[in-house]
Amino acid sequence: MNRMQPTILLLKEGTDTSQGVPQLISNINACCAIVDTVKTTLGPRGMDKLVYEGEGKVTISNDGATVMRLLDIVHPAAKTLVDIAKSQDAEVGDGTTSVVILAGEFLKESKAFVEEGVHPQIIIRAYRKSCELAKQKIKELSINIDSNDKAKMRDFLEKCAATSMNSKLIASHKGFFSKMVVDAVQILDDDLDLDMIGIKKESGGSMEDTILVEGVAFKKTFSYAGFEQQPKQFDKPKIIALNLELELKAEKDNAEIRIDNPEQYQSIVDAEWKIIYDKLDNIVQSGANIVLSRLAIGDLATQYFADRGLFCAGRVPEDDLKRVCKATGAQIQTTVTNLIPSVLGVCGKFEEKQVGGQRYNIFTGNPRAQSCTMILRGGGEQFIDEAERSLHDAIMVVRRARKYHSVVAGGGAIEMEVSRHLREYALTVENKQQLLIIAFAKALEVIPRQLADNAGFDSTDLLNRLRKEHASGHRWYGVDINNETVCDTMETFVWEPTLVKINSFTAATEAACLILSVDETIKNEASEKPQAGPLPGPPRGGRGRGRGRGRF
Repeated sequence: MNRMQPTILLLKEGTDTSQGVPQLISNINACCAIVDTVKTTLGPRGMDKLVYEGEGKVTISNDGATVMRLLDIVHPAAKTLVDIAKSQDAEVGDGTTSVVILAGEFLKESKAFVEEGVHPQIIIRAYRKSCELAKQKIKELSINIDSNDKAKMRDFLEKCAATSMNSKLIASHKGFFSKMVVDAVQILDDDLDLDMIGIKKESGGSMEDTILVEGVAFKKTFSYAGFEQQPKQFDKPKIIALNLELELKAEKDNAEIRIDNPEQYQSIVDAEWKIIYDKLDNIVQSGANIVLSRLAIGDLATQYFADRGLFCAGRVPEDDLKRVCKATGAQIQTTVTNLIPSVLGVCGKFEEKQVGGQRYNIFTGNPRAQSCTMILRGGGEQFIDEAERSLHDAIMVVRRARKYHSVVAGGGAIEMEVSRHLREYALTVENKQQLLIIAFAKALEVIPRQLADNAGFDSTDLLNRLRKEHASGHRWYGVDINNETVCDTMETFVWEPTLVKINSFTAATEAACLILSVDETIKNEASEKPQAGPLPGPPRGGRGRGRGRGRF
């Protein structure tokens, strides 16, 4: 007698499972849809995206990482592309759009193979091998710059900064800003700590009114009466940094005090005043000329310091206070009871200066660590925000270039040359991997093709010309955006640090391989709901079941 076999349930009711080839194709299509959104931002003629986040907040940007971060992507596989854009931005700063486009194109090329029944692991192995070959070729082609030749090195860094800005909103001012970015990075110590470059935004004026301060600068903080009587300039001042409130505190707010005699109340008030005066006197006795605090400095303390010729600023932003401490050698204090000379910082000069509609506190001649601050000027708020993002990318690129000083040509030249190399190598491979390596090589051509499309050129014609030039041995030929043709981009100074390209290829390949290796998605709608309880259904077990056999 055949018994009916029980159904085996491994997952909760309401769980949606999708698996196999259809799931893989669905993931690839989702990633390609996101790539279609950002690919028009690539290159000097790339378009900007306006992202409306609600509550009147609008962001206009063509920075790949910014756009990907602001897109509210819910597809689990497609979120991988957001991660690689963020990692590229954190690692090298530039090439965030390129890395997303490359990953999408690798997936697009693999789609036909998946549909025809090629196992994803074969595709993954071929892609990883192709990526290693591509990285080796890039290293072979890269040109090293002599770091001992200061003039040559500076010129190289300026070219890298200008190339990074080509596709940004500030491209028309790249000559001005590339010099400023290189100056900022050259000021830094050998550890190239990015936190030591501050960027402040001040509306008004033109972009070229932007100034670079060789030191730490921050906006004048909220101040009380008595502030204007304080000196605004010091030579070689001593600086004390506090994480302490210097305000008169009424103890009745913090504690319940019971007194028998009304005269005792006066002694409590006197004690409150004594506490604040002792704190202020300890600071003055320490020999400090400038008092900075992360917390508020009240009107009493402000007037007290003004009478004794000290400058003070309360509610200083934490990142600015940390930069002042790193640059001057000051140590943040949480108490003023034991202020020894070693906790005080020193700088060459301090002054308060008017920039646009705001006053800035500026510390220059810092002995401990080199620091600088850019005060960005310009029109609308969104314009300055995008300029800040553009400068961040350029600073990251120059920082990497200063450290590794090797370069390749941009404009799609390196992708075309690596593509040619991989096609030639594929002819020496006998099995299925030959087709997959050719697919990887074809996918690399998306960069020059997209550069041409975004500029409104005939991409098919330009790609054919590029293939011809690279087959003839002209390895640095890329898209010439200005003249609608192809040219030697090494000679036209479209330079990119080798690290940017190597990181792009690696991140894009890894993302594509990760998505190809996923063949099942498990999703439980009920678990996403707030305070999801058990699904309704017949109660399990209960009284009266005894020890009988369970029903199937």
